[in-house]
Amino acid sequence: MRQDPLQLGKMLEPGIRSMGYELVGIEYQGGSKGGGLLRVYIDSEQGISADDCQKVSYQVSGVLDVEDPIPGHYTLEVSSPGLDRLLFKAEDFDRFAGHEVKLRMAYPVDGRRRFRGRLAGIRDGMVVIGQDGEDISLPYEQIEQARLVPEY
Repeated sequence: MRQDPLQLGKMLEPGIRSMGYELVGIEYQGGSKGGGLLRVYIDSEQGISADDCQKVSYQVSGVLDVEDPIPGHYTLEVSSPGLDRLLFKAEDFDRFAGHEVKLRMAYPVDGRRRFRGRLAGIRDGMVVIGQDGEDISLPYEQIEQARLVPEY
């Protein structure tokens, strides 16, 4: 991809926001034969329907066709974040404080890459989770993936 997801988000967010939706985050998975998957997650206070995804997909497709930031063929998918919502931005870690999360680190921290616990927020660049009665601080910049654990 010629642009990273952050730059792609800056390109797409104004149009998505003008439609009344929040751009939650973007994932891109390159395909082995040039066919990748671009996944755009949106949300709103009223929730997200299939019609919402279709409207945003049309808007995003238009921007991508004009700007052409991704070489080759790819599939665009617009989706709600779901119950197991991915956390993309630093603000998400404060917004969802109190929820249970699963984290995967890019590099081991104390010999581990996977963590699960109650999210306490983000402080000084460190994501804090409560696990087994103690707080664990993990470097935000080294988080490969973070997602909420659905609570039923």
